[in-house]
Amino acid sequence: MTEPLFREEHALFRETARRFVEAEVAPHHARWEQQGVVDREVWHKAGEAGLLLTNIPEEYGGGGADFLTSVVMIEEMMRHVYSGPGFRLHSDIVAPYILHYGSEDLKREWLPRMACGEVVTAIAMTEPGTGSDLQGVRTTAVRDGNHYVINGQKTFITNGQLADLIVVVCKTDPSAGAKGTSLILVEADRAGFSRGRNLEKIGLKAQDTSELFFDEVRVPITNLLGEENQGFRYLMQELPQERLLIAISAVTVIEAALQWTLDYTRQRQAFGRAIADFQNTRFRLAEVKTEATVARVFLNDCLARHLKGELDVPTAAMAKWWLSELMGKVVDTCLQLHGGYGYMTEFPIARAYADARVHRIYGGTTEIMKEIIARSL
Repeated sequence: MTEPLFREEHALFRETARRFVEAEVAPHHARWEQQGVVDREVWHKAGEAGLLLTNIPEEYGGGGADFLTSVVMIEEMMRHVYSGPGFRLHSDIVAPYILHYGSEDLKREWLPRMACGEVVTAIAMTEPGTGSDLQGVRTTAVRDGNHYVINGQKTFITNGQLADLIVVVCKTDPSAGAKGTSLILVEADRAGFSRGRNLEKIGLKAQDTSELFFDEVRVPITNLLGEENQGFRYLMQELPQERLLIAISAVTVIEAALQWTLDYTRQRQAFGRAIADFQNTRFRLAEVKTEATVARVFLNDCLARHLKGELDVPTAAMAKWWLSELMGKVVDTCLQLHGGYGYMTEFPIARAYADARVHRIYGGTTEIMKEIIARSL
């Protein structure tokens, strides 16, 4: 079903990604989940292996490949429920903002260092009390000569504990609402910047998620991405790809959950026969197989559109909400078929269950996605 999209070069890249995950992620992930953050070393190793910024042009240190390399990387991580490290946010969310809106100097300064894993990045959108309402951002950036002075607070920031560079969503003209929003790069070593707690979460245990604080943080005006007060427009242009990333994760987990459950129910015995031999089990698995097939067809259509630059905002919203909701449903069904063992975190279905819930929240809640779609009707 993926044949029309993926080619030989993607298969070769998948082999590289799979070897990296087996060697550098799998042996450490349980420990990362306990400590709530990955080792910094894995970022350097990913850079050396050419797994970061794979679809950023080679002139800026990237791999010069297409978006399907990002799909491959997500699939190789998510089919084992490896929630850390946050490579995709770094490579496929932050890097495009710098590539598309940064000055030539910013692109040449930061993208090569991001590609080799020397610099870890984050994007600071969400604030306490704002959630999906990006128009309600209260963090301010006030012009003072050749600098911006930034004050505010962010929360739920992926890569927050490790980030060396953060794209900060802030208001440069608070009186203008959404039209007063700007995107500004803030280096983590700037005076006045500090990190809060590494937040404890239901799932995504290996992924550092933090509070960030900005107290009179001065950054040069050259750190502005694009034009002043155009940040909300830039966010709307880039969010479809972020939502597609979530959809890719969802379908990968759906397919993986089906396979785990097939393996388990064929091996596990109850009342003298395999669980897979009971009609209820067969029917539930038939439902999941059908749902997984429909999900993959829809996702592949979205991917094909995205590769052509034709994935619009409403369709990305459809993919994000429907596939993330379906993932929750499928994972719950599959966990039930595991019985008590499905509740044990040594089984991937249990970790997938915990991790799945946030997919309906981050990147825009299901309710926000439906509102976006409704406005397009």
